[in-house]
Amino acid sequence: RTALPRGCQPLLSDNAMSGGLEVLALREDDVTKLLAAQAHLGTRNCDFQMQQYVYKRKNDGVHIINVKKTWEKLLLAARMIAAIENPSDVCAISARPFGQRAVLKFASHSGATAIASRFTPGAFTNQIQAAFREPRLLVIGDPHLDHQPIKEASYVNIPVIAFCNTDSPLRHVDIAIPCNNNGVHSIGLMWWMLAREVLRLRGTISREHPWDVMVDLYFYRDPEEVEKEEKLAAEAALEAQQAQAQSQAAQGETEIWGGAEEVGDWGAAKPTSDWGAEAAPAPAPAPPTVQPPSGIGVVPATFSATPAVPVHTTDDWGASATDTGQDWAAATEQATDWAASTAVQPGQDWA
Repeated sequence: RTALPRGCQPLLSDNAMSGGLEVLALREDDVTKLLAAQAHLGTRNCDFQMQQYVYKRKNDGVHIINVKKTWEKLLLAARMIAAIENPSDVCAISARPFGQRAVLKFASHSGATAIASRFTPGAFTNQIQAAFREPRLLVIGDPHLDHQPIKEASYVNIPVIAFCNTDSPLRHVDIAIPCNNNGVHSIGLMWWMLAREVLRLRGTISREHPWDVMVDLYFYRDPEEVEKEEKLAAEAALEAQQAQAQSQAAQGETEIWGGAEEVGDWGAAKPTSDWGAEAAPAPAPAPPTVQPPSGIGVVPATFSATPAVPVHTTDDWGASATDTGQDWAAATEQATDWAASTAVQPGQDWA
């Protein structure tokens, strides 16, 4: 390994932050995640202050970052964030589109304040503007793109933590976490590991159990791909609903035709009761028989006070209950005609 330039000797030992403790040591699964996300791959250029974090250089000129030092600086940054009493005083900034989602997730899990869009100049120095704030700590995603908040933080003495690549400038950066800050998966993984370590130091989650938040939530997602996935999911859900409806309809038809009772003739009319038919009224009772007084004689035949009139039943609702079939007009004609009896016939004498 070549000697480093003068003034670039490592200031911290390999076990400075973990202290040689097994509980803070880098685990195999974390190393696997870092290698899978290519967080150890830098760029072809290397800043003189970042040479202390470089392990080797590949044949194609790409610098390889020492993963052990990345973990130690990550622990140091997590201890610094956990030391802030109010989590909202920590400000996480990322102007790169690949890191905006990771910044928002980090802020939601750790309670920090996120600035995931363009940084407004003067937010830390100009007290007149509405976006003015006074954070106690900054966490920067890329010193190249986020140079404005780093510059303003130096004016107001705000410590800065930054994810730095091999070609990143370290001016006004207090804690540099060496990693690949250009890869989509690398950025999400580093923010996820920092949030997990902060929660572990605060005692929110345990080191004995894995964190239930997946690292995929911190990865950048292309809006076009998200829209395409939502469209495919909606189509799949619609097809599933249609298939379920068809299966239910087929099952219903099977139950209807398979469970029908056997009948002789489908065309045969079934006896039905007529709800409109009314029961015929009962015939009127016969009048009582009048017996002659004793001693007068025996009446040769039984007679009644009124002649028996045949009762005609009718199904007409309009018929009166007292209608016994008797013609009142005929009865009137049979009555005595007083006018006819008093009229003088020709040739009749009044005397």
